[in-house]
Amino acid sequence: MSSPAFALGQVLRGRLSSYTLSKKVKEGIWFAKNHANELVVVKSDNGQSRVENERDVLQRFQSRSSYIRPLIDEIQDPPEPTAIVLRHLESDLLQASVQNRLHREEIKYVSRRVLESLDVLHQDGYVHTDVKPSNILVNYGEDQGVMRFSDVQLGDFGDSYPQDSRWAKSGTQVGAPIWSSPEVLMETPWTTATDIWSFGTLLISLIYGGDFNLFRPKTSRYGDEDYAVEIVKQQFRYFGPFPLTIREIVSEETLTSILYLMHMIPPESMTPFSTVTEHEVSQEDKQFILKIMQMDWRDRPTARLLLQDDWFQKE
Repeated sequence: MSSPAFALGQVLRGRLSSYTLSKKVKEGIWFAKNHANELVVVKSDNGQSRVENERDVLQRFQSRSSYIRPLIDEIQDPPEPTAIVLRHLESDLLQASVQNRLHREEIKYVSRRVLESLDVLHQDGYVHTDVKPSNILVNYGEDQGVMRFSDVQLGDFGDSYPQDSRWAKSGTQVGAPIWSSPEVLMETPWTTATDIWSFGTLLISLIYGGDFNLFRPKTSRYGDEDYAVEIVKQQFRYFGPFPLTIREIVSEETLTSILYLMHMIPPESMTPFSTVTEHEVSQEDKQFILKIMQMDWRDRPTARLLLQDDWFQKE
């Protein structure tokens, strides 16, 4: 039985305030005004318990980082569907990057805040699973001459789970495929290291600007049967080959797929990211990215190690 839908102008009552729905953003997400006429975001359950999970994750972590988009309230009336109230921010990194490519200082400013939020999650073994530009929310500062952003917060924790959960251990596909790690796409067990791969993919996107994604397939579209395979091929072309150590952590079936992939894309067909010219990506940025984008997740640095990297010290 489906939950009753909300309607424009409906008043919802939470623990702390009442909220009048002012605009439907997309299915299950509304803008609303509280009793002080402040704009907030109301997110309602779509029958998959994602909202309840996001509520629980935020209650656990938001007090530990100002770079996590916080839970403000929980709707009590009506009791169904389950709904939460979140902080509203003006935009996200996808829109900001499309509007105007981020400069180096902005990229580092954003990267530090994303990694600090991930570090908080990873300390407790939680995996965000969906790090991508549209889930990095921003407010713009009054003076945008040097730094456009006054706030940067990681959002959308509906699919955030511990790395010892059944979803992680069974290799359940999570997140948006073009931002996902090889292990997620190959449906093998995943850990906090999958967020590090997604962060690296995000960083590459911000450096190039616009709606760029290095792994977007050229011959397949989202929903096609071979979409995930084509993404893994792109990952392999730029950051492969898989090291021999991968045998230690994948099933025989997955190993067969990897060997087939390596056969399909011989060394002469590879386009290593290490060969990207400095005209496209600076040497410092390239070296930082190469540390992150490891095909064997065990070789990726943690969020905490990345925060200590010299890349953040150099202008």
